[in-house]
Amino acid sequence: MPASGELIRSMNYVEDITATLRRIGVSIPAMSADERKRLAEALRAASGAINGAIADLEKAGH
Repeated sequence: MPASGELIRSMNYVEDITATLRRIGVSIPAMSADERKRLAEALRAASGAINGAIADLEKAGH
């Protein structure tokens, strides 16, 4: 079954997120402890959205 345009766009978004996380990882050594803490808080908030999306995907498949 071929992939829909929506699936392809969504997969590209995931690739963008992954690339962004790699860029963030490269900059972490140059950050102060306070900056690392603030970034960790922001990433924790984003992880909630990611986990929610995964749960929705898994729910929709059943």
